Amino acid sequence: MKKLGNVLYIMTEGSYLHCENKSICVMVGGTEKTRIPAHTIEAIICLCNTSVSTPFIGFCGDNGISLSFHSDNGRFYGRVYGHVSGNVLLRKKQYQLIDSGESVEIVRNMILGKIINSRNVLMRASRNTSEEKAVTLKAQAEKLLEQEKLLASAQNIDSIRGVEGAAASIYFRAFASMLKTSDPEMAFDKRSRRPPENRVNALLSFTYMLLKNDMQSALESVGIDPAAGYLHTLRPGRPSMALDLMEELRSPLCDRFVISLVNLKQITASDFDTEGIEFLLKDKARRKVIQEWQLRKKEIIMHPYLKEKIPIGLIPYCQAMLLARYFRGDLDGYPPFIWR
Repeated sequence: MKKLGNVLYIMTEGSYLHCENKSICVMVGGTEKTRIPAHTIEAIICLCNTSVSTPFIGFCGDNGISLSFHSDNGRFYGRVYGHVSGNVLLRKKQYQLIDSGESVEIVRNMILGKIINSRNVLMRASRNTSEEKAVTLKAQAEKLLEQEKLLASAQNIDSIRGVEGAAASIYFRAFASMLKTSDPEMAFDKRSRRPPENRVNALLSFTYMLLKNDMQSALESVGIDPAAGYLHTLRPGRPSMALDLMEELRSPLCDRFVISLVNLKQITASDFDTEGIEFLLKDKARRKVIQEWQLRKKEIIMHPYLKEKIPIGLIPYCQAMLLARYFRGDLDGYPPFIWR
């Protein structure tokens, strides 16, 4: 099993990255702030204006270290790729399945995992809340069960997209009932993305960005093209396959994490800035979220399909590996991650 590597997040404006003696050096204002052995790092995510040397880009490529650049609120700018890994026949199979009946079954399994996981999150929350909120959560969970039945009869990708959209709407209508905060400024009304129109949405979007980067790196590590997906439409620059595989992981990994941050008051209303109708995490809060995310990734679970104990941070890699096994013909179908 792959070893869980660390992700280095750069959040200090004006940072400069270079390599020296097989170490990653971070400079700010001409002063070295930290030096990290490269073999402990699997990805670098820059969340501010960051400069890198040309030799450093080559160093990352040669050592299999992913290097990506984002705005301070997580909007993706670009990514530096090293050598393409994996068997070319694996990617050939991946491309052949685009718009095929076989891809419909892969997507059906992914969305089945999403619906079951969303339902399990609602039911889990219903056992530890007020009776009034429990009624709401159970009612929406029952509606998700109906969507699960509709999914089984969906004949094509467009039909599955319709079921997925309906299931997401049902799930997020109950999201506020999982939050225990009494602060009206931390209230959740509906899911909004661009821009996030309340603080909880901003927190969700930032966390989804973290998961997307982990999933994209996982796909690259097993040799699957992150851009060639089946559920999300193909667009230049969009990691469609990473977004596809994310769907089943959003509620158990990201949503539960966000609910915990809010309910434990680790993130509060004062941790956000506003720009018009958009809410943004402050720098200190982003650091706090990333710190807790990294700690969360080290927790050990039993993978429901592999029956192996793994860190939570390896779930994206395991799902990418299972998809690769399916492409190679080692599995009869893609097994989604379902967290009981």
